[in-house]
Amino acid sequence: MADQRPLGLRERKKLDTRKALSDAAVALMYERGPDKVVREDIAERAGVSLRTFSNYFATKYDAVAYRQEHRIRLSAELLRQRPADEPLWTALAEALIEPLRVDGVPYGQPASDQLSAVQAWSATPEMRTALARVETDDLVKAIAERTGTRAGELYPQLVSDVAIAAMTTVLNRFLDESLDKNVPATLREVFAGIARGLPPQ
Repeated sequence: MADQRPLGLRERKKLDTRKALSDAAVALMYERGPDKVVREDIAERAGVSLRTFSNYFATKYDAVAYRQEHRIRLSAELLRQRPADEPLWTALAEALIEPLRVDGVPYGQPASDQLSAVQAWSATPEMRTALARVETDDLVKAIAERTGTRAGELYPQLVSDVAIAAMTTVLNRFLDESLDKNVPATLREVFAGIARGLPPQ
């Protein structure tokens, strides 16, 4: 397993600032919708200058999209902590579920006004572009460590891409209120299907 160097104080502070800006952006998007939020608002809510905001994010959409990147980073850490004999796709499902649970996503639908806000900003080209820039390297590395491969190989990247695509699909179904079950139950079913090779229904 690769050595995971502990973060220094400066690195941790940068991550904390990035997360605070992202949290402020998400909160403001919920409150006002994407058209009524500007970078200055986010910086003020987070208690930093606009220059600081610009050091971390190019746009307000990048700040919102970082919520996904933060979850993926946490999922990578959690994957490393899963039992070594646990099947890969089971471990991945549980590692991806926990950050969602912490964010309050899985159990029941969000309030209708929040749901409308998420649907509004998720539909924008800017948000799609920002989400496409989300870094997944941490998860790829964690998968490589677990499977005895190297992060530069095709396999861990492919597993990461499939896992994130599956999670994104489930969350989109959650947002349009078309899930029969809650997010964790659905993700576990989806990942079990992936592990079986997605046989015909």
